[in-house]
Amino acid sequence: MKNFLTVIFTFVSLFAASQYPPVDLPGSEKRKFASKIVGQEYELHIQATGVTNEPGKKYPVIYLLDSQWDFPLVRSVIGQQFYDGFIPAVILVGITWGGEHPNHDSLRVRDFTPTNEAPFLQSGSARKFLSFIKEELIPYMESEFSTDKNNRVLMGCSFGGLFTMYSLFEEPGLFQSYIAASPAYDWDKQRLYSFEKKYFDKKNHPGTKLYMTIGDVEPGVPGYNKLFQHLQSRKYSNISMRSFVLENTGHSGTKSETYSKGLQFAFERPQLMLPKEDLKKYTGIYKSENNKNASIHVKGDQLELLLSPGNSYLLYAESENSFYSKAEFFKVKFGIENNKVSTMSLQTYSSTEILRKTQ
Repeated sequence: MKNFLTVIFTFVSLFAASQYPPVDLPGSEKRKFASKIVGQEYELHIQATGVTNEPGKKYPVIYLLDSQWDFPLVRSVIGQQFYDGFIPAVILVGITWGGEHPNHDSLRVRDFTPTNEAPFLQSGSARKFLSFIKEELIPYMESEFSTDKNNRVLMGCSFGGLFTMYSLFEEPGLFQSYIAASPAYDWDKQRLYSFEKKYFDKKNHPGTKLYMTIGDVEPGVPGYNKLFQHLQSRKYSNISMRSFVLENTGHSGTKSETYSKGLQFAFERPQLMLPKEDLKKYTGIYKSENNKNASIHVKGDQLELLLSPGNSYLLYAESENSFYSKAEFFKVKFGIENNKVSTMSLQTYSSTEILRKTQ
């Protein structure tokens, strides 16, 4: 009877699957890319979030490792962070392996590890994979999309986190931000330290950001903390670093929080403290052509945007006349005419309005 029910259930499942199409990921696309350097076909998963055809506009690119697992997660994270105003419009490119029935477990060991270590006979090709990214993939993305060459992010987990940190030490300046979730720092008797030493000895590297995490239930927490303390002891003036041991989190579970908070860190905006006298010139009532009213006040050391009673937003200075809100997607830019504030551009997630100062 049990076997009969199993057959029926399998039949019904197959029938249902034949009646309904698979779920697609709206706005995303898949491309094949044959690397001459590695001798491997890769599959690229690409999604542009908030990207427009505005002439001259350049967009940051996020390079994601292990896209076969993490592309759906990261595209959702990017959508959330963009909608809330924490990150700008970006292009995401996830990297995975193509060809017939790729063995992801074996291929990621090959491409993400910087040295050969038994019993992984295929390991140790990280230098070649990094060359593929630098010499083939990045030029390809720059030829196909309007990319900001000075704003690239690399991120990965586990072996992908190891490769992310290796890339920072091996090719300084190739990326501006590195996000490593639960990196396999102990690979080959912690050989990562030797690459860091070579990086340290070179000196004078371009500024960069490093965001790294580990789950608190993972067995490698002591060694992870030792690594981060070592990096701190170097007193790198060019690296802005943050590290977190994530509460009640395991190895794979580090991804969602690391990528979410890591991207906030990578795209963290300036928060200038402007003199109150400079802030006061923006205060007043503003009105749009469709009679939408807004008012600007000084509250403490910041500006406050009031759209309606009980609907107010603190504004943080990004520059002398550009401000943003952390509560929602609000960007405010003031226009100056004849040395006086005349307009306010109010950009939300879905629209931009120009309001003129009336008093």
